[in-house]
Amino acid sequence: MNLKRFVCICLCAITIGLGGVSITYARERIQIVGSSTVFPFSTTVAEQFGRTTSFGTPVVESTGTGGGIKLFCNGIGEQHPDIANASRRIKASELKICAENGVTDVTEVKIGYDGIVLANSQDAPTFEVSLRHVFLALAKEVPIDGQMVPNPYRKWKDIDASLPDLDIEVLGPPPTSGTRDAFVELALEGGCKAFDSIKALKKTNKNLYKIICHTIREDGAYIEAGENDNLIVQKLVANSAAIGVFGFSFLERNLDKVKGSVINDVPPSFENISSGAYSVSRSMYFYVKNAHVGTIPGIREFVDEFTSDGAWGDFGYLTDKGLIPLQVEERDEWRKLAVTLTPLSM
Repeated sequence: MNLKRFVCICLCAITIGLGGVSITYARERIQIVGSSTVFPFSTTVAEQFGRTTSFGTPVVESTGTGGGIKLFCNGIGEQHPDIANASRRIKASELKICAENGVTDVTEVKIGYDGIVLANSQDAPTFEVSLRHVFLALAKEVPIDGQMVPNPYRKWKDIDASLPDLDIEVLGPPPTSGTRDAFVELALEGGCKAFDSIKALKKTNKNLYKIICHTIREDGAYIEAGENDNLIVQKLVANSAAIGVFGFSFLERNLDKVKGSVINDVPPSFENISSGAYSVSRSMYFYVKNAHVGTIPGIREFVDEFTSDGAWGDFGYLTDKGLIPLQVEERDEWRKLAVTLTPLSM
């Protein structure tokens, strides 16, 4: 045997050996990525899980919904996350990318509800707007005299004389955020539908309708403040004229600094969101990579803890963090899917 062939055989043996080691000695802690809104709920469950079981405390990272799902869908193996948190449902296109990368069995778990709020400083007057006002303030193009034109509004009072004489300055999440997706779909499109001419486009030209109703202006009135909601709160405290966009659960934790705006005559509250009276609310989820169950220790047990009555129930510890629970019947249905790790099918 010549030296060159001997070296190649040795390298192959080492590679196979390392491959065996990576399978045998997998990560000992669950890795979770995704939504900044779901982050505090997931972190709370992770800490409880670490305290009350023999498993290590899961590592939870706030990467934004879109960024987290992208990491989750990148592949199978301990270098990839096990669970992705999401403040919107996974898209069919994202699930397709998952499958293309070998992530074929994914379990979807709906955990509860959250509202999206417009908030301002506690030192400022309570802000009261309609969804129509929100659309006219933040859309890239708005209808004027029957034509769609670049948004000309600079102050809130330019839209409606009853609104404050303040510059339109809204701090919100970037496109990778599930909060941004939900805000655009629920608030911006909700206001867009107030115009019959635009609403009619949904039947005749769905693509144009979506462009008009989902495109946020880029002239400085809407400021992308990243995935860190704490940064938005700090800026609202420093600037009482500014408005911020984030989840109700985050508002609940910062009521000493900021307050929610009244939208369509309804204030954001636990009761109004759970009853459906508050129009800008959404479902929250997490997604499990089933291929990692049994390889990364504790995944099945973590799912069991998250969906236990003591965690996400009406009087569970997550309600103290601002989670708005599912109704009992819906909760029972989702728990069955979760604990059996039933793969999602769209």
